[in-house]
Amino acid sequence: MTSPADPHTRTWSHINGPSQDLLDRYAITELCKGWPVYRDASEWKNYRSLFTEDACVWTTWSSALPVDKFIEVSKEGKTNGVFIMHRECGTLAELGDSRTRAIGKMKATITHRFNEGGVAYDVDCDCRFIFFCEKQADTQEWKAKYVKLFYEKDKVVPVDGQTVPKWDKSELSAYPEGYRHLAMAQAKLGYKIDMNLPTPHDKGRWNRMYGEIENWLEGREVDLHWTMNGVKE
Repeated sequence: MTSPADPHTRTWSHINGPSQDLLDRYAITELCKGWPVYRDASEWKNYRSLFTEDACVWTTWSSALPVDKFIEVSKEGKTNGVFIMHRECGTLAELGDSRTRAIGKMKATITHRFNEGGVAYDVDCDCRFIFFCEKQADTQEWKAKYVKLFYEKDKVVPVDGQTVPKWDKSELSAYPEGYRHLAMAQAKLGYKIDMNLPTPHDKGRWNRMYGEIENWLEGREVDLHWTMNGVKE
C-alpha cells in the first residue's frame, strides 16, 4: 500500500484558480488521456502530437525510449500480436510556478492479454502515468516531454474465470512488487524488463520520482534516467 505520509513538500495550482489556470489544466488532462485513447487504437499521428520533438517515455517492457522509437516498437509489437489496453481512471494536473511547466497525473489500469500453453489470461496493473509537460513558446500548446509511471499493484486475471498459469514463486519474486506479474509475463515474450521503475514498495525510487516532479514544477533540471546504483540508463 502507499504510505500515509504526503510525498509532496508543497502544493501547486491544481484546482480552481484563475480562468487561464483552469484552461491550462484542462488542456494538460486532455493531453494525458490521449495515451490510452490514441495508442490503444493505433492512432499514431494523434498519439505523436501529444509529445515534444525530443520526448522520452518509459514502460516496463521498453525502458527509456525516444517517443518515435517507442511508436516504432509499439507497432512491431502489435504486428506480432501484443495486445495491451489502458483504462483511464482519473486525471488531474498541477501547474508550475512559471505556468510554462506542468505535471499531468493519470491513474490507469494497464491490461495486457497473454496466452501461455493454451491458457489465455490478462495481467492488470494499477499505475499512475506522470506526464512532464511544457508549454511551447511558439504555439502556446502543451506537450509532454517525459512520461514515466508509478506501478502500484498488479494481478493475474483468468479470461475464462478460473484458469491461470502456474509460475515459480522464486522466479516471480525476482521482479519488483507493484508490477512483478506483468514483468514476468512480458519477460516470457522476450522483453527485457526495466527493473528500476518507481513503486510504493521501493521508497528510494518513490521519493526520487516525487523529487523530480517537484524539480520540474519549480523550473529545475530533472534526471529520470536512473537505476538502483545511480548509474544512468
